[in-house]
Amino acid sequence: MKVSYITYSIPIFFLLIGIELLFGYLTKKKLYRFNDALTNLNLGIGSQVVGVMTKGLLFLAYLYLYEHRVFTFENTWWAWVLLFLGVDFFYYWFHRKSHEINALWAAHIVHHQSEDYNLSVALRQSWFQGWFSWAFYLPLAVIGFDPIMFAAMNSFNTLYQFWIHTTTIKTMGPLEWIFNTPSHHRVHHGSNPKYIDRNHAGSLIIWDRLFGTFQKEEEEVVYGITSPLNSWNPVWANFHYWKDLWELSKKSKSFDKVLVFIKPPGWQPDYLGGFQAPQEIDASTYHKYEADGLRHDHIYVFFVFVICLVLGTSVLILKDSIGSIPLYSTMFYLLVTLGICGGLMENKKWLIPAEYARIFATLLVALLFWEHPAFMNIMRGAALFALVNFTLFSRVVKHIRKQGDVRIV
Repeated sequence: MKVSYITYSIPIFFLLIGIELLFGYLTKKKLYRFNDALTNLNLGIGSQVVGVMTKGLLFLAYLYLYEHRVFTFENTWWAWVLLFLGVDFFYYWFHRKSHEINALWAAHIVHHQSEDYNLSVALRQSWFQGWFSWAFYLPLAVIGFDPIMFAAMNSFNTLYQFWIHTTTIKTMGPLEWIFNTPSHHRVHHGSNPKYIDRNHAGSLIIWDRLFGTFQKEEEEVVYGITSPLNSWNPVWANFHYWKDLWELSKKSKSFDKVLVFIKPPGWQPDYLGGFQAPQEIDASTYHKYEADGLRHDHIYVFFVFVICLVLGTSVLILKDSIGSIPLYSTMFYLLVTLGICGGLMENKKWLIPAEYARIFATLLVALLFWEHPAFMNIMRGAALFALVNFTLFSRVVKHIRKQGDVRIV
């Protein structure tokens, strides 16, 4: 059974997030908001689970080209150094193009939606970015870097970028010239016009310096995207920009309908107003999205998040040892639960029937497979869980109806 380095790192991620939370508490700095951080984590869970379907595509394509390589790099220290530079170089171009082509930005935008900046933002990842990011690394297979070496280095490049999502580290002296640091990456997450599409580095900032996309952190960074998401729903977070592109495409004429998807963000045909440049932002008057649907029921929202975390981790660990139907059924159930979690945080009008339907679906499946020899213990645990879930949610519904909190949206 193979488990990725990312999966092994999950406990470390939560430990470091806990340390950052404690630091914020001790220094009286509000580094986290409950709904924002939970949405970041939900998006991270969904990304890893959906990635189960896409990582195989990268491996097969890379393996095929490696078998037709023009050279072979042996497992030596200098080969690892070259591979580190190669992975980081192609990551830069993948990342840069994800900001310059609308169809790619529609996936990558998810990582930039948070209006906060903390370690949980590092886990806020697109569910569909993995469908195209792998193509940028294929030249490494052609020139002869072993697939196992590549997988390890690619994971390292991803893990490196976790710690730079923080405001607790200001600058790092001379290291700022070579490495991607929290200061450099804060710029990258800014929606201030001077910060947009800057500092695309993974591990090394040298690529931005070489290719003219470097920007030093100067005035206060306003985090997020130019048109705020204004939602805690991870499903909507992955599709909202696609909706915008589709609507723009419908309004466009002739080949402009296609250009909408390959032009940079902000592009529009001249007859629809032309390029929409980002507007200057006054950090002193900027207000973050603050919707808090279940104001007194964060405990239940956190309970649903724990469900998602346990299921997501189980999928990552057991994906090679269970059948396709149970695996994909669990993945679908998880993504639905993530969407409902977002609805709970916004008090959407559909959340009550949707959550009851999810609970009863859990109970129904448990009863259908009650005597199945392979799933007997799991199904009986699921039935007990569904009954507890029903009891807890009924109390939440009682509170919602008493307060009249459900939004008509």
